[in-house]
Amino acid sequence: MNIIVCVKQVPGTNKVEVDPVTGVLKRDGVESKLNPYDLFAIEAAIRLKEQTSGTVTALSMGPNQAIPSLYETIYMGADRGVLLSDRKFAGADVQATSYALASGVRKIGTYDLIICGKQTTDGDTAQVGPELAETLGIEHATNVVSIDAVDSDSITVTFSLDDCFQTQKMTLPCLITIDKDAMTPRLPSFKVKKQCKGDEVTVYTVADLDGIDENRLGLKGSPTQVERIFPPEKNNEKQIFRGDAGELSDALADLLAERKFI
Repeated sequence: MNIIVCVKQVPGTNKVEVDPVTGVLKRDGVESKLNPYDLFAIEAAIRLKEQTSGTVTALSMGPNQAIPSLYETIYMGADRGVLLSDRKFAGADVQATSYALASGVRKIGTYDLIICGKQTTDGDTAQVGPELAETLGIEHATNVVSIDAVDSDSITVTFSLDDCFQTQKMTLPCLITIDKDAMTPRLPSFKVKKQCKGDEVTVYTVADLDGIDENRLGLKGSPTQVERIFPPEKNNEKQIFRGDAGELSDALADLLAERKFI
């Protein structure tokens, strides 16, 4: 089984500045890490690789500083990494991102399964996985909590619908997104790290991708635009009301009216 795992490097801190013009995060010089949700996707892929004697390719989009995150997936057990890196990808929303990733998948070639983390900690949309599946025209299942069975042409998974669980059998190739409670990710292997030659990650630019429409990439190709993004204001103001239930409810109602909440 040939598996592609989509991963992303995200800010390692919540102290990230926002570009006031474009509304996107300023990532240059910011401490970064592999998206925590993607660790579960990598673990699921490696377990399937061990079960089926397959291969795992980690795919990401971002600047060259994302290369260490791809090597982290290799230290965990992935076979190689592919990074889509070009200024033309910058500022992409979920649709432009999924379009670029689909081009990366096609560049990689034959695959049986794509695995994504449930969501990322910087965007929190949980939309890239499903949109990637739609772009590629394959079946998908989200919030997968267990992989129940896999054979040469299908996979059976159980996924969460908040108030219940559902089991679904899908024809390969297909895409799944893994929930964080599905399994425990393994630690990177120091032994594998020492064995790496330094050429396990391939970087592709837009020019390397066949048949790509540059009008669908990056900020220019994003149908949704961020109007405003800002950190929450810090406010330590507090008021203490004392009295019986009637007095407290009157005081709270007066405060809400004063603040124009009612």
